[in-house]
Amino acid sequence: MERLEIYRKLVQQVLAEHSHFQSSYGEVETFPVFDTERDHYQVVSVGWENRRRVYGCLIHIDIKGDKIWIQHDGTETGVANELVELGVAKQDIVLGYHAPYARQYTEFAVS
Repeated sequence: MERLEIYRKLVQQVLAEHSHFQSSYGEVETFPVFDTERDHYQVVSVGWENRRRVYGCLIHIDIKGDKIWIQHDGTETGVANELVELGVAKQDIVLGYHAPYARQYTEFAVS
């Protein structure tokens, strides 16, 4: 259970850092959304740019069992790489945005 708590804190830390990046134009707010009971974590952007509505998920991570599932990663650096730098083992990270058959070709967990 200790590793799971560490993973929760690391995921929240990384997402909180990404939520500080604000749009340089328009009225767009970026903020983290944490469901700590069900282990769903996101960074969401919402607002207006000119007359266009902006809404989207920059990052979506779930913790399933003992693995961190990156469901969506809209960053340039890669959230998986950031988690590895913080000490998470690659075999504990699943790149859920890759098809199941393709995960075997990554350096990360298959499922």
